[in-house]
Formats: sequence, structure tokens, C-alpha cells
Amino acid sequence: MLEEITPLILTYNEDPNINRTLQCLAWAKKIIVIDSYSTDETLKILYSYPQIEVFQKKFDSFASQCNYGLGKISSEWVLSLDSDYVLTDELIHEINALQAETDTNSYSVRFKYCVFGKPLRRTLLPPRTVLYKREKAIYKDDGHAHRVWVKGNSATLTAYIHHDDRKPLSRWLWAQDRYMVIEAKKLLETPESELSLGDRIRRQKIFAPLIILFYCLIIKGGILDGWHGWYYAFQRVLAEILLSIRLIEAEKFKT
Repeated sequence: MLEEITPLILTYNEDPNINRTLQCLAWAKKIIVIDSYSTDETLKILYSYPQIEVFQKKFDSFASQCNYGLGKISSEWVLSLDSDYVLTDELIHEINALQAETDTNSYSVRFKYCVFGKPLRRTLLPPRTVLYKREKAIYKDDGHAHRVWVKGNSATLTAYIHHDDRKPLSRWLWAQDRYMVIEAKKLLETPESELSLGDRIRRQKIFAPLIILFYCLIIKGGILDGWHGWYYAFQRVLAEILLSIRLIEAEKFKT
């Protein structure tokens, strides 16, 4: 199966992460990277891998970048990865054992979030569709994130991807603030009846950070991961506080 797959990766200033992602893709004949004009060492790292083809496109949205990347791929199957995703050996073996000719058009994978390289027991990251037939797929934006919509049957693989982001805190804060501006816009413009319970709580601004702290440490068992679990919980609380501030700001400017 591996020979039928082209990995697709988006990058922007990912030199703290991208090598770990690429080292797990030595099996790929071709890797397509859509770069949003990185200014760090990302391009130098990318060009050191002979199977990589880099296309640069000014960033407008994640879905737009991904759909542009799909147009550069000719293989039947696509493996869509963020530049801080690390494939486990178990997942590579599981993918290789799949049949290329199948009625299943997409596969979802579960994640283990890493803090300074250590995988946590459980995290807030939901499974994501990462492996799919190119001709059946299209990306759409969903708040600050994006989703791939794939026609036909889907399945979930048993092995994990490690989400191992080692960018500095300043970059994480910059990215989270950008995300929360978009997320606040989505929450305020979506009728409350169409929001999930979680999003309705987030729109109330006050309770979400406290609930996230309890959820990460107790429900998800982060307290058992030691200081790595506390670090992750503090990250998620800070992200929710940023969202609350952006919601307040958007409401005040609106009035």
C-alpha cells in the first residue's frame, strides 16, 4: 500500500518540527509540500530530501492550501499530515498492510499529544481523517481548523500519530491568537441552536477555561502524566482564555 501513497504537508516556519515528520516518510517515493513562504530554515531542510517537491502559495486558509496541494498529486491515495505529526512504526506497518483496491475511501487515525517529546496518556485531540483517495476528497474550513470531506466508506486505524510540536512558546501564542480570532467569529456568527454543547459553553466565556482544566487533569487523566500533563492542561486553559478575550473584544466592537 505504501507505494500507492503521496504524503501532503503544509509548512510555514516549521524548522523545529519538520525533520521529525520527514524522517518517518523515508518510504515515500514523492512528498508534496505546500509552503507559505517560510523565512526560517524550513526550506533548507525540505530541499535536503530528494523526494520532496515544494510549491509555495501565499496562505489564505488551511482548506485552500490543502486543496491546492491535492491538485499537485497524481497518486490514488493521499496521506495528509501537519508538519508536527510523527508517524509511529506501528502505524506505518498498519498502513502498509492495507489493500490499495478497497471499497474504503478514507481512514482516520487517533493521536497522542507529546509534551517535549513525551506522549501523554490521553488528550483532547479527536481522530482525524488523514489517509484517503484523492479523487473522493475536498477540504473545507471549519472555524480556525479545516476538515477533509471524503465520499464513501471510512474506517479508523488502530495505531497512533504523535502530535509533537516543539516550537517556542512565543510562536505557539502567536498561532493560538490567530486561531482564536477565527474561532470567535465562528462562534458569534453561528446560531446557538446549531452549536455543540461544548461550543455553547465556550461562548459563555467564563466557565470554559475552568472546565478545560478539570477535563484535562481529571477526566483525561493528565494529572497522572506528571508535569507534562500539567503543562498540557495549562496550554489548553490559556488557549480558552485567549478565546474568551477575543469573544469579549468582538462583542464590544460589534456594539
